[in-house]
Amino acid sequence: MMIYDYQGKNAIVTGGAKGIGKEVVQGIVNGGGKVALLDIDDAAAQAVTEKFAGKVKTYHVDQGNRDEVNEQFSTIIDDFGKIDVLINVAGVISAKSFDSLPPEEWDRTIKINLTGPYNTVHAIWQHFKANGGGRIVNVSSVAGKIGGGLLGTVAYASSKAGLNGFTKAIAKEGGKYGIAANAVAPSFTHTSMTTSLAEDPDKNAKIIGMIPLGRAAEPVEIAQMILFFGCDAASFITGEIGDCDGGIVMDG
Repeated sequence: MMIYDYQGKNAIVTGGAKGIGKEVVQGIVNGGGKVALLDIDDAAAQAVTEKFAGKVKTYHVDQGNRDEVNEQFSTIIDDFGKIDVLINVAGVISAKSFDSLPPEEWDRTIKINLTGPYNTVHAIWQHFKANGGGRIVNVSSVAGKIGGGLLGTVAYASSKAGLNGFTKAIAKEGGKYGIAANAVAPSFTHTSMTTSLAEDPDKNAKIIGMIPLGRAAEPVEIAQMILFFGCDAASFITGEIGDCDGGIVMDG
């Protein structure tokens, strides 16, 4: 794993207790930074905190709950003094077709995957402006570009397409304040969110067959692009939706 420079940086990572988020937390700590880890899985979050004693502080946050986000972000800013980076990893999957999608699942998917990042960005925006800037990285998906087709379907694809548009819009508005915003769009990655797919040999083979590199990604591989976008090495990059997908999209 390449080490990116986070020396002296404080980052908020949502969904940081497992999978891609956990690898991002490790990368920031390895690079010299400190992390406010936000998750709803308290036990998993606590395990990460204990692993990186003194470098990671855990907060229970449901990013779909705006009041909870605002309250916890106020606490985080008090605890850390200054936040330099916000990385939105937390999300949920929805794999139902349009015909079988309950409205409640649509609402929940949009609330967590699109309104959630809005809530966290909204909670940190004035802090970033007051401090002369900050970096935002949102974790999207290839589903947002190709309308689903791997694991996520209509609700998931819509939430991630919206997140791509949100990322570009805040990049345009935030530039004059020194705020950069980018997104990373993975394809099939071995995480707890995709366990059910990995356990279905036929569906697994079908999806792997769509990936030119012929395999799923490991969480650490996705984390590498996230960590790059979140650090000063990406100082002149904003509004980018970076594909980390094994070659599925290949858009120009």
